[in-house]
Amino acid sequence: MATDRQSRKKGAQTKLSDAHSQGATPDARHVHDHSHGHDHSHTHIHAGTGRVLFVSLGLTLVFVAIEAVAGFRSGSLALLSDAGHNFTDAFALLLAAFGFYWQSRPGDQVKTFGYQRAGVLAAFVNALTLALLSVVLFYESYQRLMHPQPVAQLTMVVVPALGLLLNLTIVWGLGGHGHEHDLNVRAAWIHMLGDAASSAGIIAGAILIHFTGWLAIDPILSILIGLMIIWTAFAIIRDSLNILLEGLPKGLDLTEVTQELNQVTGVIDVHDLHIWSLGSQAHAMSCHVLIEDMPPSASDSILQCVKQVLADRFSIHHTTIQFEHARCALAETPCTVAEARRQHEHHH
Repeated sequence: MATDRQSRKKGAQTKLSDAHSQGATPDARHVHDHSHGHDHSHTHIHAGTGRVLFVSLGLTLVFVAIEAVAGFRSGSLALLSDAGHNFTDAFALLLAAFGFYWQSRPGDQVKTFGYQRAGVLAAFVNALTLALLSVVLFYESYQRLMHPQPVAQLTMVVVPALGLLLNLTIVWGLGGHGHEHDLNVRAAWIHMLGDAASSAGIIAGAILIHFTGWLAIDPILSILIGLMIIWTAFAIIRDSLNILLEGLPKGLDLTEVTQELNQVTGVIDVHDLHIWSLGSQAHAMSCHVLIEDMPPSASDSILQCVKQVLADRFSIHHTTIQFEHARCALAETPCTVAEARRQHEHHH
């Protein structure tokens, strides 16, 4: 039944192309074979990810309360800074869980691509909160450098040691749930890894203060934590913005993709090529492919080969490929959506 529908669709497209051809001038005549290959390969994060995120959120909130109280009682700015960092970690985990839930939902009549970018938006907001937190840390560290205060070294060892254990446990839990591929989970994972590093730094700082008596170590540690936060936030902001602005997916090269497609037997030229990300993992592509004049049934083998190359070499499974038998204007100039719209309006 599906084959019959495809045959009827191809027959209708051929008739439509012929009808347009009869009323077109020789110079303006374009015969199009619109072949849309929609190969959906949705890689879902392990089902346990949501549970790990929510359990991590609860444990982190408990530890934030403990560390904040310890920071105030010990007078350690590094502990208070780390408590603030942990609070943003809790917020990050909440956003990650929210994004995980929404990006797992299927598409509907309004959100036809689904909600995959919900996770990317969550990662972007996460990174912005990290950057804002670092500004606060820098200000407080400057004040403490100008006015050093004694700290309770034992508290600076015991509390961060508990935090280090908690954060490493969460890092391990998230590490097996697709953090390398999902930007949303990666943002939460980096949050927790960074906090583990800051906890280790506070422990080292407390030991140094004990043996040297140099109180400036505490605000210096806070500044280093802030710099680490900015470094991690920048990477997440860059990657999430690239997806939200529909930039070329990370790790792909447009020239390489074009060259690979041009190697497919039957392909004369590839142009008007666009590749973008639907979410952290799923990529989509549209392009025009110039082939010899032939019926759709004969060109289907070329279409399948093109789709196979895109899937195997570049992990692109959602494709819209337009076949052409005459070179169009877009083949000669770099294409933008606005330029294509102007040319379309000019022809009409």
